Amino acid sequence: PNKLGEVIALVMSIAILFLMPLLHTNQSQGLQFYPLNQVLFWYMVITIILLTWIGARPVETPYILTGQILTVLYFSYYILNPIISKFWDNLLNN
Repeated sequence: PNKLGEVIALVMSIAILFLMPLLHTNQSQGLQFYPLNQVLFWYMVITIILLTWIGARPVETPYILTGQILTVLYFSYYILNPIISKFWDNLLNN
């Protein structure tokens, strides 16, 4: 419904992928030492699959709300992942 909002969300979804390597400050390189981040990874995979499916649906009432909720979940991953990584690093160091 809002074309400017859609364009901004599209640009941000691509730009955030370029920012991820710069925001990586974990002490360990792999996810094997971050079990909560492993769960978040699969949460992200499922969210991307559902967003792809929702993108193929017509613009109708149940699909609009579902797409908006999935978009919030998509961007919340990029907020939660560094926070949980820092929490886990502090937990392991103490």
